[in-house]
Amino acid sequence: MTGFGLSKTDFSEIVTVSFTLFAVIDVLGSLPVIISIKKKSGDINALLATVVSGGLMLLFFLVGKQMLEFMGLDIKSFAIAGSIVIFILGLEMILGLEFFKPDKEESKTSTLVPVAFPLIAGSGTLTTVMSLKAAYENYNILIAILINLVIIYITLRSVNFLERILGPSGIAVIRKFFGVILLAIAVKIFRNNIGVMR
Repeated sequence: MTGFGLSKTDFSEIVTVSFTLFAVIDVLGSLPVIISIKKKSGDINALLATVVSGGLMLLFFLVGKQMLEFMGLDIKSFAIAGSIVIFILGLEMILGLEFFKPDKEESKTSTLVPVAFPLIAGSGTLTTVMSLKAAYENYNILIAILINLVIIYITLRSVNFLERILGPSGIAVIRKFFGVILLAIAVKIFRNNIGVMR
């Protein structure tokens, strides 16, 4: 789907895409990692991490299609592949497994690596952004990205507070809930795009 006009704004689409990105980014589920990084590095620049991760998502959103065309791929095929990745991410969150191994190397630039990338704007997030373009209007996706960036900024600024309020059990419940949401959305994207390709 294409178009950036206000006439294409759909509240239900914005909610769906926002929830999808929120579940994939999983900033609340990443709190233990973020807390550990903050303790080691002393501080995390919430604004810088938000801007950089948002820039990566926007860049992939804008030129992702051209990149696929250059490689001889179409967005429908990519959406199907992306739905499989989203499905696996959902399984990770529900079953507590780890299919995608993170880079464990430490960096002095902890705000950028690994917080902005790959914790926030990782391969799962970037793949999801491209996959969503095959099912939802561009304008609604951009609004959803902006909403998530606001949530990311607030979360990074409130790490210590959220750690006390949610606790390990609260974070675990949130991860499993959004894991189920991801599975359902992955099935929807797969079904919609496999039908188009027949």
